[in-house]
Amino acid sequence: MNPSIPERTPPRPHGRRLYLAIAAISLGTMLTIIDGAIATVALPTIARDLRVDSSSAVLVVTVYQLVLVMALLPFSALGDRIGLKRLYQGGQVVFTIATVLCFFAHSLGFLLVVRALQATGAAASLSVMAAMIRRIYPAKHLGRGLGLNNVVGSVSGALAPTAGGLILAVAPWPWVFATAAPFAILSILLGRWALPDVPARPGTYNLAGAMLNMATFGLVIAGLEALLHGNSPIVSGAIVVIGLLFGVILVRHERRETAPILPVDLLARPVLALSVAGAFVAFFASQMLILSLPFRLQHGFGFAPSEIGAMIAPWPLTTMFVAPIAGSLSDRYPAGLLGGIGMMIATVALLLLAFLPTHPAYFDVAWRMSLCGAGFGMFLSPNARLIVGSAPRDRAASAGGLVSTTRLVGQTMGATGIATMLALGFGTRPAPALVAALLTVIAGICSISRLRPSIRNPTARETSVAQPGSHGDVGAA
Repeated sequence: MNPSIPERTPPRPHGRRLYLAIAAISLGTMLTIIDGAIATVALPTIARDLRVDSSSAVLVVTVYQLVLVMALLPFSALGDRIGLKRLYQGGQVVFTIATVLCFFAHSLGFLLVVRALQATGAAASLSVMAAMIRRIYPAKHLGRGLGLNNVVGSVSGALAPTAGGLILAVAPWPWVFATAAPFAILSILLGRWALPDVPARPGTYNLAGAMLNMATFGLVIAGLEALLHGNSPIVSGAIVVIGLLFGVILVRHERRETAPILPVDLLARPVLALSVAGAFVAFFASQMLILSLPFRLQHGFGFAPSEIGAMIAPWPLTTMFVAPIAGSLSDRYPAGLLGGIGMMIATVALLLLAFLPTHPAYFDVAWRMSLCGAGFGMFLSPNARLIVGSAPRDRAASAGGLVSTTRLVGQTMGATGIATMLALGFGTRPAPALVAALLTVIAGICSISRLRPSIRNPTARETSVAQPGSHGDVGAA
């Protein structure tokens, strides 16, 4: 884009239109989270109705996650080229069409194609969601907006399994996937009028970077998933190595691009690199604990599945309250400080979970889980606000795609890690909580390191790449 021609920035919505824009984004978040989480409870029913084994039915979830992580960054770059609003709502249309097709799935193969199409639509919307939030909220309230979005995501993720169980009790399994469709339709209708119409930026699309990005993430995640499900370690390892080799080629290619698919230009900034590294480690730790705790509580302490669900629930419920408070605080206080405090709290909580009493009661586990939710909630909202707010305005979509990709890759690594520990016989012991505590210490160090003046304040060279008028969006680092 010619720097002499200022970027036309649409006015931020205000009044009733602002609240409708927030509602449209919140509904978009709900459909993405619900569709990703609700399918798990339907897997046994799908396996029975489609006459496939349980391991094959798991592909319904795996394919969705794989397509999502492969497509997020390429779509975030595409949003800059065709317009954020157009891609956001176009993804919701694709998602809705794919949801309708679920009712015609009478074989696993067709269902997997439909799930891949659903994930494509969800990825298109999710890839530019943070950039849209940045366009809706003024810079001084960006943390509050991201915090609210995190609350919507946490509540949706917590309620999805329960909602799925209730639907299966009264309706066939395709209705489980249809649950998210009304959110998509309502979001489209509200967003068509309320969301700001961010103009497309001229330029060619980095197709080679997009293909290399998809090959890198696709092969690495597919190899890890294959290893997770007990396939040949040699073949699975070879797939991962090939993916990493594509990753090396990807980084070398993207360093030559002015608008890279993999935002190496943003990762070159120490404050953003530390934020992404901290987020990756934090998601790794949280996923490892969440997946390991049911095994430990059931096999180690003899709790029933219904009791275990009630013990885990305080985590998302606490996050629901802490995340918006932390997001608002990040508009006034450094994210490095808030994140460091959050990871300190999470580390203490994880150590307490590692050393539970010999015969723990419900309250012994529940308050520790609540403390975990408070710690991670205090870290993740300010961290996302820093990543999105510190990027130049014309790179906001890439920064948002980076946030979502980091979350998905971190969670996948956490799942692989706990599967390995379970296979080695350590998964039902305190070991997962201790490893998670070590990871939160690392995330805390990454967060506190951002308080150094040389990292908080961008150099003249870094600042020069930002578009005019973007500096006011940076906010508290």
